[in-house]
Amino acid sequence: MNQPQKNKPNKRLNPYIKFTSVAIQMGVTIFLGNILGAWLDKKFSTTYLENLITLLAVFLAMYFVISQVIKTSKEDE
Repeated sequence: MNQPQKNKPNKRLNPYIKFTSVAIQMGVTIFLGNILGAWLDKKFSTTYLENLITLLAVFLAMYFVISQVIKTSKEDE
């Protein structure tokens, strides 16, 4: 006589969703940095701003990822 189990929320799903959104945020940050750099290159007739701002966007995105990982690991403790 097995009792039907109540639907328990899966705790593993939440971190996976969180990190999926972090990956999307990382991609969007880098993409927008690239677009901004390309626009500034055209505006100021330069050739280095696109690369520079895209690189800065990569570092910014990595900072966001690291801060989210630290925050998630503190929540798990």
